[in-house]
Amino acid sequence: MPRSELRSHPFLARLDQGVLLADGAMGTLVYARGVSFDQCFDELNLSRPELVRQIHLDYVESGAELIETNTFGANRFKLGQHNLAHRVAEISHAGAALAREAAGTANRQVFVAGSMGPIGRPMAPLGAVTPEEVRSAYAEQAAALVEGGADVLILETFTDLNELLEAVRGVQETTTVPLIAQMTFTQEGKTIVGHEPREIVRALEQMGVEVVGANCSVGSQGILDVLQQMAASVTRARLSAMPNAGFPAYVGGRYIYFSTPAYMAGYATQLAAVGVRVIGGCCGTTPEHIAAMRHALAEPVARAADLTIPAELRSSRPAEPEPAARPQTPTPLAQKLGRTFVVSVEIDPPRGVHDRRELDGCRRLKDAGVDVIDVADNPMARLRMSPWAMCARIQSEVSLETVLHFTTRDRNLMRLQSDLLAVHALGVRNVLVLRGDPPQMGDYPNATAVSDVKPSGLVRLIKKFNQGHDVAGNAIGTPTGFTVGVALNLAAPDLDREARILERKMAAGADFICTMPIYEPEALDRFERIMGGLPRPALIGVLPLVSHRHAEFLHNELPGFAVPAWVRDRMRLAADGRQEGIGVAHELMEAVRSRVGGVYLIPSFGRYDGVLELVRLARQPAKT
Repeated sequence: MPRSELRSHPFLARLDQGVLLADGAMGTLVYARGVSFDQCFDELNLSRPELVRQIHLDYVESGAELIETNTFGANRFKLGQHNLAHRVAEISHAGAALAREAAGTANRQVFVAGSMGPIGRPMAPLGAVTPEEVRSAYAEQAAALVEGGADVLILETFTDLNELLEAVRGVQETTTVPLIAQMTFTQEGKTIVGHEPREIVRALEQMGVEVVGANCSVGSQGILDVLQQMAASVTRARLSAMPNAGFPAYVGGRYIYFSTPAYMAGYATQLAAVGVRVIGGCCGTTPEHIAAMRHALAEPVARAADLTIPAELRSSRPAEPEPAARPQTPTPLAQKLGRTFVVSVEIDPPRGVHDRRELDGCRRLKDAGVDVIDVADNPMARLRMSPWAMCARIQSEVSLETVLHFTTRDRNLMRLQSDLLAVHALGVRNVLVLRGDPPQMGDYPNATAVSDVKPSGLVRLIKKFNQGHDVAGNAIGTPTGFTVGVALNLAAPDLDREARILERKMAAGADFICTMPIYEPEALDRFERIMGGLPRPALIGVLPLVSHRHAEFLHNELPGFAVPAWVRDRMRLAADGRQEGIGVAHELMEAVRSRVGGVYLIPSFGRYDGVLELVRLARQPAKT
């Protein structure tokens, strides 16, 4: 059936007759019946079909006319977290078939909605997932759900409108069943990334979505506020609402939701009066809640003749004042970049609470003439003091500017932004954006890497902070004044790919580049031939070798390092490996001094003597 002919679809015809009652939570009941959160709920369609079927039957018995499949996370990205990405079609098809079987037991018509949730990862430009990959994932899942028996598809619990629109495109390219699309909203009446209900309605109606609405995140009152705004904006689509049973609390080892069936039933009638045609529940709602709604909606609910929307809702929440559009004073580092030869030295925070050794080292480096100290963030994924604390200590105790290594490895999108505000408040204004070493390398190999945001996305996010807004477009008050650096591996096996990655970081707004260590100027030559030169001031990484064994280890065992054969031979023949390593490093600095913005010195094994000598050499007048 072409989408243009969907008006005659039985599901939409049923909505034209009045309110249709949907079911409630699936995950809440699965958890309540003994399945732990670390299991894949969607896979239960295969391993425990009787459990899933019984939940559907309970909702049918409670009066639901629309039951959702147990496939909320059955896309290739979410299933991939359980090594099940190859079973998308199997799990989705089984989920639809189970719901279809349960619906067939009723003595009335019960529709099956194929549930599809977010992929759980940010899209480009913040994340690494492309729009094409998103569309493909939803197309794959949608086809299996319809083949398994879904009458309608429901995209729900989305926080990013752009992801939802790509999901809609994927579904519409593959199927011709009616589509419900629902966003989640905060207590402020906006999505997490700042979109208002009227914007959601406008965008989804332009896409031809048949039913639009809201679910999850807030309780009945918050959902009613949002649906009132949607009702004032909608022109063609039907409306849906599936609130949570309030906010959860962790009590006695279980998550408990406190909205009673009677409370939610009262709001169901208010939603119906606003004009909502699909009413159900999300997290925390049970068959008891749905039965109470069924009873409350048994009597026809008159549509309010004059839908009066409070002014504060009609135009969304009062806008926050825009931040003053005045630029922050550039950091001392930013003022030096491209004007003087910058000398930076990396230090690792201590593995405990005492930092005297590190602070003493920074004092010696300052006396030698270093411009700035780079503070690493748990290098090699080994536990150390927070780099924020180390930066703050260096700046207050040594009066030396720092660059904070800020990794995407350990933080989700919310924590990234929160941490940025914190470090700026501490006076740390230079950051080097890095992905971070994977946990598998370090002390806690079973720890989970987050990596919600790719480095170029984080650069873009920081630059939005510098304009006075968070990633959602909300004002943060005074704009930040970060100077942002990015990493470059001149020894990457695929330099063309490395160049493309760097171009994305530059396009996002990076201010300077720090390279991985190199040992010969030819490494810089090769990359510049590809890029046509370096697009920003670059600090060339220099890690002085201490022995032949050290050179062989870096070259053969650590990713990102390439020590040329001639350098390894030179270290092998050296009578004093430490002095030979300093000599190689100094020759490199002299060879590239006129071509780069400075050097980024990395002490070998945390020893400062070698780099102290290199700092002094770097401060000598350039040879002519």
